[in-house]
Amino acid sequence: MINKNDVIAFFDMCAPSWDADIKRDDTVINTILDNAGVRAGARVLDIACGTGVLIPDYINRGVKCVVGVDISPEMIKIASSKFKDKDVSFVCADAETTFFGKDFDCIVIYNAFPHFCDVERLLDNLCSMLKKGGILTVAHGMSRDKVNGHHKGGAASVSNGLVSAEDLALSFGKHLEVTTIISDERMYQVCGKK
Repeated sequence: MINKNDVIAFFDMCAPSWDADIKRDDTVINTILDNAGVRAGARVLDIACGTGVLIPDYINRGVKCVVGVDISPEMIKIASSKFKDKDVSFVCADAETTFFGKDFDCIVIYNAFPHFCDVERLLDNLCSMLKKGGILTVAHGMSRDKVNGHHKGGAASVSNGLVSAEDLALSFGKHLEVTTIISDERMYQVCGKK
């Protein structure tokens, strides 16, 4: 089991070079956001937002507001310095235990899921913040095998590994109606609707 303090230290160390190391596939990101229900007027909770890599995508889609959350103070510091929009806010907090308000239309965890210590506690907490009809999504912009291979390197001590999409869908099914299961060579995504 991973240690939260190790996760914080790891991502604080990575934060200064995070944006330079980002690799984007806009087609995959748009598919992820479409499946997640990110649309004009939506209230979005971006869990493990890092330096805010998806914030421009949310803004371009005309969302009502975004709350970006990360456990790493350095990630939040960088994200906060990049985005000054009144409808975008950032919180440094533990998403497994912190309540960020109710009635979010979309909760997105992008490229971060293996770094959570207690998945069931995380899902319980996040589902309590979705409005009726809201969508929770866990997604990665690469295949499960690539995610797990990537994490075998320097991130091995802060990753539980990415479970199969089918296994994650079973966990989602305890709380939500599963609407999307994708696990192929380009991406990984599980979505559930409240």
